Amino acid sequence: MSDAKPIWIRDPLAILADGAERGIVVKGGRIIELVPAGGTPATADVAVLDAGDHVVLPGLINTHHHFYQTLTRALPAAMDRELFPWLQALYPVWAKLTPDALELGVTVAMSELLLSGCTTTTDHHYVFPAGLEDAVDIEVAVARRLGVRVLLTRGSMNLSQRDGGLPPDSVVQDEDTILADSARVVAKYHQRGADAMVQIALAPCSPFSVTTSLMRATADLADKLDVRLHTHLAETEDENRFCQEMYGCRPLDYLEQCGWLNARTWLAHGIFFNADEMKRLGKAKTTISHCACSNQLLASGCCPVCEMEEAGVGIGIGVDGSASNDGSNLMQEVRAAFLLQRARYGVTKVSHKDALRWATKGSAACVGRPELGEIAVGKAADLALFRLDELRFSGHGDPLAALVLCGAYRADRVMVAGKWAVVDGTIPGLDVADLIRRHSSAARAMQVG
Repeated sequence: MSDAKPIWIRDPLAILADGAERGIVVKGGRIIELVPAGGTPATADVAVLDAGDHVVLPGLINTHHHFYQTLTRALPAAMDRELFPWLQALYPVWAKLTPDALELGVTVAMSELLLSGCTTTTDHHYVFPAGLEDAVDIEVAVARRLGVRVLLTRGSMNLSQRDGGLPPDSVVQDEDTILADSARVVAKYHQRGADAMVQIALAPCSPFSVTTSLMRATADLADKLDVRLHTHLAETEDENRFCQEMYGCRPLDYLEQCGWLNARTWLAHGIFFNADEMKRLGKAKTTISHCACSNQLLASGCCPVCEMEEAGVGIGIGVDGSASNDGSNLMQEVRAAFLLQRARYGVTKVSHKDALRWATKGSAACVGRPELGEIAVGKAADLALFRLDELRFSGHGDPLAALVLCGAYRADRVMVAGKWAVVDGTIPGLDVADLIRRHSSAARAMQVG
């Protein structure tokens, strides 16, 4: 790509950047120039993409997901349940995951994300039934095929029902196996530096599915390998009660005791922190992935985003798993977060630009990638371009606001590391109809019995 001509993305309808009214120039996977109003590129010999019908955003960043859950959307047995009984209904189904089914589930999730304007995604894979030991390897292969940037987490569960945890024995592993495979996938796949396309983090699932020993050992391993840490925390009041009964303290205290309260860590949900805990999170530079759709569907509660930010806590956006969303559309998640937080805090506290910021710069902080999430010189050429030519946008005034308020859901073009991963609303080379057929068949096979 470095030998190709620079690309001038010219005269966008709107762009989420200051001083780039006439667009931007990208080359070699980087933004090399912003073109202000009335200006032309200083860069010579550019190829031109006319963006006059497009709103240009930094590529959206998804900070929490469970890709395999695309295989269990709207599952009747799990509907209308809160988190703990919801999980108990789904664990036996997830225990039937096979490598082929996972590959299809991951492909669907990543494709949905790309088509919604997402250029970087995390995944929290913590279900490892017998035969699925290479789950992370499968995810890496799909990411490379689709051209999406990823931070994949080697998740884990080792506290089963017989030990006082929530998951059944069939989906947990022992601590030695988990730690050995965590080290393996980091050594094999984790890339460093601003151009990294594949990174690995370590992610025990939750306080109610992992032992204290594994939590502490994982923190030590992450420090030794210099990778990030991720887990669910403070998602429900049930979790608070579990921690009080099992460990004699609240979830954040437990996290700190395990060596996790630091800048290496980002947490999913963060709904039930008190004011003192928010200050501790901010001081530690531990960040939060806000999952608005999942929190509403499971009636878990609402992340106190404004209080969090006032306490210095960075906020990103996550779609969460497709069994509690039930989709993988990050642009729609931006709208959901905007509406949920606007309803909580009022019109003067939350704007559409806040929601876009959470999904870009905020999410970049969650994944530890300051070169992402912003349209500026030197930043990664990860971009999402949206058209406003559907009925839902007719009559709009502010194009950026229209993306959020009118409900944009599909990007027309998506660039990752300077390469087009979505063109004319499609992923080149992906047979969507065939993918749906095979994915649906795999889902039905898992759900039988």
